[in-house]
Amino acid sequence: MPDAYERHLVPVFFRPFAVDLATRAAALRPRTVLELAAGTGALTSALLGAVPTASVVATDLNESMVTAGSAREPRAEWRQADAQELPFEDGGFDLVLCQFGVMFFPDRPAAYAEVRRVMAPQGSFLFNSWGPVASHGFAAAFQAALEESMPGSAPPFLRNVPHGYTDPAAVAADLATAGLTLTATEEVTLTGTAESAASVANGLLTGTPVSAALQGREDAQAIQAAVTEGMTERLGTGSVTAPMTATVYLARRDV
Repeated sequence: MPDAYERHLVPVFFRPFAVDLATRAAALRPRTVLELAAGTGALTSALLGAVPTASVVATDLNESMVTAGSAREPRAEWRQADAQELPFEDGGFDLVLCQFGVMFFPDRPAAYAEVRRVMAPQGSFLFNSWGPVASHGFAAAFQAALEESMPGSAPPFLRNVPHGYTDPAAVAADLATAGLTLTATEEVTLTGTAESAASVANGLLTGTPVSAALQGREDAQAIQAAVTEGMTERLGTGSVTAPMTATVYLARRDV
């Protein structure tokens, strides 16, 4: 999964927003940074490019992601860690960062409470989350093609998880429960560029939990071919582009 994720999804989905988030992080002038759900290190690399003097600890729940990320970005310290039970002392980081990871936390207030615990008193929590599926050109095309190919049984993963935490009011409430105050939100739309619709289809089919729904199915290859064809019909042939919308959040500790 990390290889497919890095090869097909990171350049298209995550690198453009990593540059955006790293630029925002640099404006905060952090010295000690904790990154949650770092994946294979797209944001980690962008952050270290923007703030080369910062000390960065990058974490992910998935050990294989940590292994891949540490090989790709050795300037950071990499740790396998659960965001709901962080293995760090209180108040050790003046910035906690998370790119497109909060949607995956099973208990967000619990994870946010851990963020608050490890933040310095004047620290900041900077993170983003995807908008609805319809606001992401690649995800919308993929989900539509998947539902056509698996009528009645298409996995709702994209709708329910990566694109299922879209209400700033809900985010603010979860943060408040953990003793954090949401101080700024901004909706950001960037353009993703992929070498082909087939590449994105491959990444989403093999580099995300959608792959589990196809394992063991006799028609798995036929479904993959149909999804690829459906995405190509919607996005075009050759190199393809699509708009992608996310919301950026900045939170600070309550007094």
